[in-house]
Amino acid sequence: MVTGATSGIGAATARRLARDGAAVAVLGRRDDRLKELAYEIEGHALPVVVDVTDRAAMERVAPLIREDLGRVDVVVANAGVMLPAPYEEAAVEEWESMIATNVNGVLYTGRAFAADLLAAAAEGRPADLVHVGSIGGHNVFPNYAVYGATKAAVAHLTRNLRTEFGPRGVRVRTIEPGLVATELGEDMRDEAQREHLARWRADVPPLESEDIADVIAYTVAAPARMNVARVEVLPTRQG
Repeated sequence: MVTGATSGIGAATARRLARDGAAVAVLGRRDDRLKELAYEIEGHALPVVVDVTDRAAMERVAPLIREDLGRVDVVVANAGVMLPAPYEEAAVEEWESMIATNVNGVLYTGRAFAADLLAAAAEGRPADLVHVGSIGGHNVFPNYAVYGATKAAVAHLTRNLRTEFGPRGVRVRTIEPGLVATELGEDMRDEAQREHLARWRADVPPLESEDIADVIAYTVAAPARMNVARVEVLPTRQG
């Protein structure tokens, strides 16, 4: 199960996991893109239109996915929003949007499928909860204070959940990309930050979504005794 699957890392991860033989539920808000992705994927794919910030909706779709695909044993919480701006000038609504998606969305996603993961682990099968974070959760970048705070929350949530779920056989991890060529940030209102991001991506050849998908696939395919708990993935020239 992959959230934020309408583009970028989410779509690439769904393709890669399906190519590796998984039946994949692809979650997102844009119905047309989800249907295109499900059609493109070879194998069993289920498009599910849902907003991860809607807790009740996430709780409703979980049994529907289970009924169609069976018990979920891999959850990739990928949906995210990045809206940088100077702290004193930023629109508070953008802060709320980032917190709703990057923090609450991750919480609601994990909660909706926790029972599936724990049941899979109890049966002796690999079970994975993968949070797609960011190097911004550990490093500091001017004008990214609130975005970085949301990703720091994800990083600490992951560490704590590992102490709860790890002893019961569920592998919990964060994948933390650096600069990636995706749609992330395209809806930012601050024109100066938009231009800065474009220059940054021009100066530093970014990663592709498929690079992150490959890393996620590797961690999921690892032997059940091994949890690749945290992975930072940087473009070579980002340093």
